[in-house]
Amino acid sequence: MLNKKTVDDINVKGKRVLVRCDFNVPLIDGKITDENRLVAALPTIKKLIADGGKVILCSHLGKPKGEPKPELSLAPVAVRLSELLGQEVKFAADPEVVGPNAKAAVEAMKDGDVILLENTRYRAEETKNGEEFSKELASLCDVFVNDAFGTAHRAHCSNVGVTKYVDTAVVGYLMEKEIAFLGNAVNNPERPFVAILGGSKVSSKISVIDNLIDKVDVLIIGGGMAYTFAKAAGGTVGDSLLEMDYLDYANKMKEKAAAKGVKLLLPVDTTIAAAFPNPIDAEIAVEVVDSKAIPADKMGLDIGPDSQKLFHDKIVDSKTVVWNGPMGVFEVPAFAAGTEAVAQGLVDATAAGAFTIVGGGDSASAVRNLGFPEDGFSHISTGGGASLEFLEGKELLGLKVLD
Repeated sequence: MLNKKTVDDINVKGKRVLVRCDFNVPLIDGKITDENRLVAALPTIKKLIADGGKVILCSHLGKPKGEPKPELSLAPVAVRLSELLGQEVKFAADPEVVGPNAKAAVEAMKDGDVILLENTRYRAEETKNGEEFSKELASLCDVFVNDAFGTAHRAHCSNVGVTKYVDTAVVGYLMEKEIAFLGNAVNNPERPFVAILGGSKVSSKISVIDNLIDKVDVLIIGGGMAYTFAKAAGGTVGDSLLEMDYLDYANKMKEKAAAKGVKLLLPVDTTIAAAFPNPIDAEIAVEVVDSKAIPADKMGLDIGPDSQKLFHDKIVDSKTVVWNGPMGVFEVPAFAAGTEAVAQGLVDATAAGAFTIVGGGDSASAVRNLGFPEDGFSHISTGGGASLEFLEGKELLGLKVLD
């Protein structure tokens, strides 16, 4: 499936190895609040250290938009990585990323040393895949390793441009794992194969729906997307999220699913309220109505209890499950039950021997925020956008350019 060289295929002894990681972690007052992406990068980093490489790490963090912003510095990541690895990760604090600190630190490296460069998006060229910054990154290394699945769908300097100027460019363990898990699930599933799509808009997942209807046995649609399907079926959806331009598309997808023998499951009931709560934990009056009969002055904010049971039971009966997108506004306790029911369905299916994947992004945030154990799922992806593009059947640009 991968057909790419990995860190197991190269000799890095005494060589400078630039590793593109995904350290785009949440920070509050300089403290990392979720270090899952750091932990996910450790196997590749430890492998390169053990093999005697001079390990140079790089990543983006947030959206500084091409200028240094202290609150988006990777300095806290270097501190935490040092603790996780049990050795110093020297931080090269250059606002231009490849500056005097980085060059001096690389020049002084011994085999097995680790340094971390500053946020690659401090450079405006990064997201434009500019030639100059790509060459600067390549000048630091002999070997390039891409282990950042979360940005594999983007053509940036630090994952695509740099490969033009480095002789050896391979895949890290995390990237290899992500592609293997998603690839096997989508292209060689044990059946029944169930896919669950949520989130706000049909328009953002058209290609995913098109691609998955050709592969799955059951397609479950929830979240804001479901209201467009409900309206297309002649229902009333009140003030709920709605994409009027996609009503015909929704009906065509129902027809396509029926023609292919794919069961398309939509919510049968909806949890509604008069408005979005502010603050999110404020008391709010909710009620449950038929999914096609939402009053004009109310909005749907989660799937209802009958839908929760319907979706949960169908997931538990599956052998392969891929889930991308929450069922409602899970950040609000009053509207978390739908997403919780789907997550519990995956946990129960996993316990029964199914292969289950949480497709990154909001879905991954939801399972963690709702307190589900990581080992309750076969795999939780580190990349939301990359996972989506993979599910669309697209070739990931950051993977395509590797050896």
